[in-house]
This record gives sequence, structure tokens and C-alpha cells, in this order.
Amino acid sequence: MLPRSIAVSLGLLGMLMATQAAASISLNATRIVFDGDHKEANITVRNGNQDVLIQSWVDMNDASASRAPFAVTPPLARVFAKEQQLLRILYEGTGMPTDRESVVWLNVQEIPKASEAENTLQLAIRQRIKIFYRPAGLPGSALQAPAQLEWSLAKHGAQTLLQVKNPTLYHVSMADIKVQAQLASDSSMIAPGEAKQFPLKTPPAAGPVQLSFSSINDYGAQNHYTAPLSGVATHATESRLKP
Repeated sequence: MLPRSIAVSLGLLGMLMATQAAASISLNATRIVFDGDHKEANITVRNGNQDVLIQSWVDMNDASASRAPFAVTPPLARVFAKEQQLLRILYEGTGMPTDRESVVWLNVQEIPKASEAENTLQLAIRQRIKIFYRPAGLPGSALQAPAQLEWSLAKHGAQTLLQVKNPTLYHVSMADIKVQAQLASDSSMIAPGEAKQFPLKTPPAAGPVQLSFSSINDYGAQNHYTAPLSGVATHATESRLKP
């Protein structure tokens, strides 16, 4: 057993670390839609209780964290307590597909002001959100894409699989994908043209099988969808929840 003095010291250190790790900044959106008809997209960074320095950039979310053809201005900014900073995201004009929607990631890293206290652990906290780059003149609609997903059930040996294919040109972000009462996935994003499979822990009961899921729209809100399932591909319809 640890001596009391060491245990107390470790407890205080844990409390200190938790306090220093709390993010001071917040973003005013959970995602950004970059309309190719426009030259830029914006997001606001709000600061809380201490002066901080923020560093911002966009990456492709690949293994090398390679740079995306976007610039953030200002890339480095001091944000005083209780104030906010507008970030402008600019596209270089080339480097992204023009025939479908693409996703890159905005990074906003908070660099806290140096502490005047001794033996203080400070952490630089980074927040990341998706930027959906939507080329100008892209056919179809992101709002209609969830209802166009093709769902079906399939067998692979003794395993039952929930299958989904995205025939649209837009990404679909989903939450709480369920077959009857069974959770197949708590969250997933399916890209344009992509197909995915979700193994089910137990086969659905005999009789009509119901699929339900929520889709996250451009504003971060959730729309709810349901569909009957079989071995033949089917489309879900939006279901209005009772207030």
C-alpha cells in the first residue's frame, strides 16, 4: 500500500492534470460544409476562461496526416478570455475531386498561456471536425442521400450481415443503426459509392425485420429513418418522431 503522503500527492497531481487538460476553447459547429460555389467557409472559435494561442490547419486524415489543399487564416492567433476568433477556410482551387463530395479535417489546437506556478503540467488540446467539400454543380442532394442508401440482409456462413451501399455522390453520417432492437453500429459514415457490412451478434427473429437509424444533417441535427429488411436491397424512409 502507498504511504498516505504519496497517495495524497498522486491524487493532487491527478486533479491538477484534469484541470489543465480541460479545453478553454469551443467551436460553434460540429461540421463544416464547404460549398464549391463559394470561395471560403467560416467557423467561430469561442474562448472561455483564459488567454490562449490557437493554431489551425486542415489535413486529409490519412496515415501521414498529409496537407489538404486548403488554407486557414489566421493559422495562428491569440484569443483572449471571453472573446472569439473567426477562422476563414480557403480552397486553393485544385486538388479535390469534382465529381463527388469529399471529406477533409479541420484541426484547431489550443496552446495555453504558460503557467506561473511551478511543477504544473499543461497540455495542448486539439479539436478536430470534418469539412465536407461539395463541388459546384454536384447533382443530387445531401438531404436526400440517407433515403437513397440501399440496405439488405445477407448470410456469410452462420453469420448474419447487415449490408448498406451508398449510390449517391454525398457522404452519409449515421448513428444508432439498429435491426429490430439489436444495435449494429453506434456510428458510421459511408462515402459516395462505398459499401459496408455490419455483423449482427444474433440473427433477426423470424417475420418482418425492421431497420432504423439516424442520419446527421449539414447542421448537426439528426433525422430518423426506418425500413423493412430482407435479402433484397431496400430504401429507408424518414420517420417523424412524435413530440
